[in-house]
Amino acid sequence: MKRYRRLRDHGMDRRICIHGHFYQPPRENPWLGSVEFQASAVTHHDWNERITSEAYWPNGAARIYNDDMSQAQVVNNYAHMSFNFGPTLLSWMATEARPCYELILEADRISRRLFDGHGSAMAQAYNHMIMPLANSRDKFTQIYWGIRDFEYRFGRSPRGMWLGETAVDLETLDIMASQGIQFTVLAPGQAARVRPLNQPLWRELKGTGIDPRQPYVQKLPSGRNITIFFYDGPLSQGVAFESLLNRGETFAHRLMEGFTESSLPQLTHIATDGETYGHHHRFGEMALARALWYLEEQGLTSVSNYSQFMDLYPPTHAVEIREDSSWSCFHGVERWRSDCGCQTGGDPHWNQAWREPLREALDWLRDHMAAMFEADREGWFEDPWRARNDFIEVILEEVTPLGFMRDQEKRDLSDQEREQALKALEAQRLAMFMFTSCGWFFNDLDGIETHQILLYAARAIELAEEVYGVSLEEEFLERLERAQSNVETAGSGREIYTRVVHEARVTAIDLARHGGFALDADQYRSLEFPTEAIRIRDDDVSHGDAGKLWLGRIEVISRLTGET
Repeated sequence: MKRYRRLRDHGMDRRICIHGHFYQPPRENPWLGSVEFQASAVTHHDWNERITSEAYWPNGAARIYNDDMSQAQVVNNYAHMSFNFGPTLLSWMATEARPCYELILEADRISRRLFDGHGSAMAQAYNHMIMPLANSRDKFTQIYWGIRDFEYRFGRSPRGMWLGETAVDLETLDIMASQGIQFTVLAPGQAARVRPLNQPLWRELKGTGIDPRQPYVQKLPSGRNITIFFYDGPLSQGVAFESLLNRGETFAHRLMEGFTESSLPQLTHIATDGETYGHHHRFGEMALARALWYLEEQGLTSVSNYSQFMDLYPPTHAVEIREDSSWSCFHGVERWRSDCGCQTGGDPHWNQAWREPLREALDWLRDHMAAMFEADREGWFEDPWRARNDFIEVILEEVTPLGFMRDQEKRDLSDQEREQALKALEAQRLAMFMFTSCGWFFNDLDGIETHQILLYAARAIELAEEVYGVSLEEEFLERLERAQSNVETAGSGREIYTRVVHEARVTAIDLARHGGFALDADQYRSLEFPTEAIRIRDDDVSHGDAGKLWLGRIEVISRLTGET
């Protein structure tokens, strides 16, 4: 502790920032718009609910006990750290865990008071796509939607943006900068070379050779710049995979060891999955709260966030990134397209050769759907891709679908044409969701994460056929058949797709049947789903000795298109 005191006594500005990447993949059944029961979540209805109870809630109300454990103060960890939440997770929270959602939004407001007007929340590219593997249009939409979602929820423009798996390339950074993003956070091994801004010679780096205590500026192909913070790798690994969260004071002292004797301003900062604090490490949120409190209570250092530090101490060094790199694949971004060897453990005889044909099948599907959408043969849109970008307004319910179409349509469309145009946009949304990174991350094709992206693909195919009259499913399945599960009974991608889609697909007739059983005609006249509304029309009830006979008409109404 004497060394830490000496640093402060000499006026050296030392700050600490802890970043949490809070994220769950979208889990909704695309036909219903709601998350169905997931048996593997064991004690909860689904994994969103379980992780909310184990991590998201506890971090919004973390306890700091006295030494004798007799009293506790409660703090909102989010207000004292840097954080990002996946937009699709916040969308789920807004309806299913509203009080927790409000704590997160409040934390950003508190952080602005704590850090000289700089909010701690960062935006995120929308649905955790691996951006270097996306095409340029999808990159733009993912960033645009991530920014618009952030503005809608937090009431301000984001300065920073988190990239899924920190997967990065220059084009993605350039698009981010073009939309006003000023900084991002990467792993130390993603830096290729550095130099002082006032010197011409570059210093080549070997994996982890960058100094993480200062920000760097990356020059972009367009001539724009973006600031990059490279987190402290060993410290972050210690939090995620070692025992640093067993005791808050131990965590705090380990963070202090990140500083050097240099007289320059320094930011010791770490980045991990936010679920580390509570879900992966039980009571980890308490260790985090205790560490942050202890650092300032003992006068060791100040807590900051990236935005505040960047304004106080702009970059003095330039960096060039390693393109097509990430924080969770030693081989760059191969984990999401090939059998590179990166996996989550388990049977050593398993392989991930299924990743490549899965990626190729989905790329093929995306490209064919994009071609039909862009052609816009019916002349629905002034600009199809601008309409897709602006479709986030409908997703956020900032405008009605009808009002949206009136602003986007090329001519005065009929009601049926507007319905079809909205279906085309929904198909495009799903064509991005089917690239959510978790579909490739784990060990086998027959996992719930891969099932989920196949469901998005299936619904996108279904909508494309309704809109364009072209069936893409059989050719897609032929390509998917090349992907083989390690579990013999699971079979190929075709077999897995057929099974999971059959179990999940819901038609209007299915919903009408459900409504007939669920609605009591004497009391209820409607039943609501996120994607559909069920209404009773023209009903009549007859009573007799044998019981009650109900006759009527049930309407199933699309909440997106208004189609009945």
